[in-house]
Amino acid sequence: MKRLSIGLAVALIAAGSANAAPFTYTNARFGTVCTFPDDIFTDRQPEPYNGDGQQWLSADGASLICSGIFNVSDDTPKSFVAEEKAIKEAGYQISYSKTGKNWAVLSGLKDGKIFLRTAPVRQGRRHPHRADRLSADR
Repeated sequence: MKRLSIGLAVALIAAGSANAAPFTYTNARFGTVCTFPDDIFTDRQPEPYNGDGQQWLSADGASLICSGIFNVSDDTPKSFVAEEKAIKEAGYQISYSKTGKNWAVLSGLKDGKIFLRTAPVRQGRRHPHRADRLSADR
């Protein structure tokens, strides 16, 4: 079965983050790996019961989620982007997308917050994936 690792990457980080201490989280269930500044994302939220990933919050209201999911729909990077672009809910807008052989990137607005989502699509269960997510007020 294919697996789809999904997340969102840094859209806005406060000045001075270039000197931030890195922290690497690895999700035991999917092997998803995220490295981010742990002096910005200091509030680690409880892990969900299903072990899909982890969320951290920053003092200024940004959030970062590192997670993975099984690719039960057998999505490709292009079909993943097409599905996201087809969403017509209020407050959701894709402003940029790009795909490669086994990855997709999306950015835009959701409920007034900027997001950048990376979605590596790989076969098998043992490939490490990188998936970061950050939403911040515009």
